[in-house]
Amino acid sequence: MFGGSVGLFLLLSVLLSYGDTGSFFEDNHKKAFRAKVFLDAHDMVAEGQKTFRFDTFGDEAFWGGTLRLHEAIAGKQNGGVGPGVSPNTALAVGLKVDKEALPKSLKRQIKRGNVDLDDPATTLALLKLNAVVGVTGFFDEYGTIQSIGIQCALCHSTVNDSFAPGIGRRLDGWANQDLNVGTIIALAPDLSFFSNLLNLSQDTVRTVLNGWGPGKFDAHLLLDGKNAPTLIPPAFGLAGVNLHTWTGWGSVTHWNAFVAVLEMGGQGTLYEPRLNNEEKFPIATENGFYNVRRKPDLVTKKLPALQFYQLALQAPRAPRGSFDKRAARRGKRVFNKQGKCAGCHVPPIFTEPGWNMHRGEEFGIDNVQAERGPEDAYRTTPLKGLWTHTKRGFFHDGRFPTLLDVVNHYDQTFQLELSSEDKRDLIEYLKSL
Repeated sequence: MFGGSVGLFLLLSVLLSYGDTGSFFEDNHKKAFRAKVFLDAHDMVAEGQKTFRFDTFGDEAFWGGTLRLHEAIAGKQNGGVGPGVSPNTALAVGLKVDKEALPKSLKRQIKRGNVDLDDPATTLALLKLNAVVGVTGFFDEYGTIQSIGIQCALCHSTVNDSFAPGIGRRLDGWANQDLNVGTIIALAPDLSFFSNLLNLSQDTVRTVLNGWGPGKFDAHLLLDGKNAPTLIPPAFGLAGVNLHTWTGWGSVTHWNAFVAVLEMGGQGTLYEPRLNNEEKFPIATENGFYNVRRKPDLVTKKLPALQFYQLALQAPRAPRGSFDKRAARRGKRVFNKQGKCAGCHVPPIFTEPGWNMHRGEEFGIDNVQAERGPEDAYRTTPLKGLWTHTKRGFFHDGRFPTLLDVVNHYDQTFQLELSSEDKRDLIEYLKSL
């Protein structure tokens, strides 16, 4: 009784300290609500990360079942066809290995040179460990590969090379500038799916695919039959940005559904009536790509958490020492004033809040790629984290090899009359974003 009285006394003291009991319960309700929101957000991010890194959406039916790509990876000696794909070959075409998926014993063997990186069997072993970023192998009970699938991370992740070139810790959201998508697809023994859609021979399809080069992909090829690959864009720093693709197809969640169903070949639903345009998208129209309903739907339920995770990926800060700080401070003034860059690349999101689309003539380029999209325009690219994707050039197709080429283009197009010092400072600021 005495202890209970003390407890009651303490409770009453706490309540009286609030002035009225209502505020006590109201404050605790707010705290509980806030805690639930944070916990829900944490769970969504974790679920979205898992989907981004490991979910194939059932696309192994396409990459393995239709294209038989796993057979080319395995090679004849491992039950497939051809010479196979060794780890060294895989790394050469831009595939990455997650070092955190490698057992310590295997890491030691690799360091000692005791692992044959020219043997396709080693690639199969890495796939069994789920260590190849963005790629999943499906094996039977005897260890023979039966199919292969891909994930979002294949194109939109890389590694930090902390173990060896191409082997390191995952960097989700970074564009894989080394990935030679076309060459990888061209390895598939059966490209009849593409040849039938494009009305081309399989040899011609392979020539087209091998011509893309590293860091590029043509998401429109099977929509309009044209061939004009674009750079793989980063998937970070997109929170607050309206449209998330080069030509403004839609937001992250729209493009996730679009890619999962049409580009990756996943089992899901996509309703995109703008593709029902025979003049602009003849292949998509003829094949009903504007309204796809594959059962069971393995895509739609994954979209909310996947979007949540991608929007949580912030652009990485420029490494210390990678730019001149004093020059960057001066370049910021050029960016905001004489260079007129901030008119479209509005800080701090560095694209337009709202409708961020422009025709090519507005900034001095052609409309070739723009007219392959639904809006006949280009999105104003967000600039944060620009330093992470400079290897393959700039703009949607890498037409400008360096940042100086970009600055010179705008200087001439808009007659900015920037001095050489202004240009150097502006470039240092762009590198700092």
